[in-house]
Parts: sequence; structure tokens; C-alpha cells
Amino acid sequence: MKKPSIVFFDIDGTLYTEEMTLPLSAKKAVEELQRKGVYVAIATGRAPFMFEPLRQELGIETFVSFNGSYVVAEGEVIDKKPLETAKVAQLHKTAGQLQHPMVFLDHEQAAADSEENQAIAKGLGDLKMPYPPTKKDYYKEKEIFQALLFCGPEAEQEYRNNYDTFRFVRWHQLAVDVVPSGGSKAEGLQAAANHLGYSMEDTAAFGDALNDMEMLKEAGVGIAMGNALEEVKQAADIVTSPVYEDGVKQGLERIGLL
Repeated sequence: MKKPSIVFFDIDGTLYTEEMTLPLSAKKAVEELQRKGVYVAIATGRAPFMFEPLRQELGIETFVSFNGSYVVAEGEVIDKKPLETAKVAQLHKTAGQLQHPMVFLDHEQAAADSEENQAIAKGLGDLKMPYPPTKKDYYKEKEIFQALLFCGPEAEQEYRNNYDTFRFVRWHQLAVDVVPSGGSKAEGLQAAANHLGYSMEDTAAFGDALNDMEMLKEAGVGIAMGNALEEVKQAADIVTSPVYEDGVKQGLERIGLL
């Protein structure tokens, strides 16, 4: 196995614990990588504004966000795939008829289509995020890179059957991400790596969730966290310990970077 020279980290369940805290061992491991000249980047389903404090804390300027729909390298936007406004309008109409609330996100902020909805409050609260401002037609005003659709698994399948231009990625028992059908963290990782002069063979990726599977398969070496879902572990080359048991540090040691 070639020793990686660029490492991409997922955030939730990888760098962050369930309490949305960054373990000291993970922070020190990232800083040690950077001291050694290994390039460090982020690959997340989150919007850029949702992890800006983490980027600043770790000195990271390259990231794949929105599950691959918005990619920044060295502070420059190099790839973006906004959702098609007309299709979002159709989806929003259906969601309204079924009483499934939605949240729309661009790279700067989020907006909800309804006030004080319990599902939105629970889903975003679990991410330690405040309830967003209510702007029902926000998707008509901005480039939307991701929407959050709050529905159960049965309804999710109906949406899948009727909206093939979107990809629905479940991240919470109450909600799915809505992203372009062609996008993935793997594509974003490749775009960032290529822009910076790295091959896929040079890359390593850490993750724990379903939206990490393609990235773990496509990276030069894919490392699943010990707290990852079983199918995610099967997609990876290596399984490290859980995030709350120094998983990032131990994973980096396993691939010879620490």
C-alpha cells in the first residue's frame, strides 16, 4: 500500500463525537500530519458555514461539502453542482402536500419552509445547530446545493421512485439529504485531489456513514471508524477504533502516517 500524501476526513462520527466535540487526540493527530507535510482536507455532507469554526481550528482550506456538490481547494471554489430550481419546486410542492417539512441550504446559510417544526428542531438540534430562519421560497432566490427533507423511510422510497434527478441520502432517522443524482463525496474528493496535483492513489479517506461508502472505496486507502455502520466497514480497507477511542489517531498509525 502506497503511503498517502493527502487525507480527507468526514466530520460527524469521524472527527466529531456524537456530542459534536473534537477529541484532543484527533486534533493533535491532524496537527502532526500537517507538520509532516501531509495535506489535510475535509469531506462532509455539511454545508460550508456549518463547519467553518472547525476549519479555522484545524487550519484547513480544502474541503468537499454537501456530499460532493460544492468543492473548495485552497479557498477557491473549483466545482459546484446546484440543485435545479424547477425540480426543487416540484419536490417542495409534493413535500408540502405530504406535510414533510424542508430546509434549503446554500453555501452561506440555511432556511426552513416552516416555523417551529419538531422534526426540523430535532434533526438540526442533534447537529448542535440552531433552528434556521423561515424563508419558504429561499430556493428561488439562491443557488441551493442541498435540501433536507424530513420524512420516514417509506416516504423516502416514494420520493426516490418519483425524483430520479435527486439522490436521497439518509443521515437521521427523521431526515434525508437531497443532492444531485450524479454527486458523491468520491467525485468531490477526486476533483480536489486532481486540482491539487494528487492522484487517487495518493489519497486516504476516513468515514463512518452511508454517504462515505463511495469515498472509502475510491480513495487509495479507505478507513472506516469503529463506530461506522457494518456496510461501511465492509467498503473500507481498514477499520480503526471508534471516534471516542482515539480512532483517528489509531487509523493514521495503522497506515503509517503517525
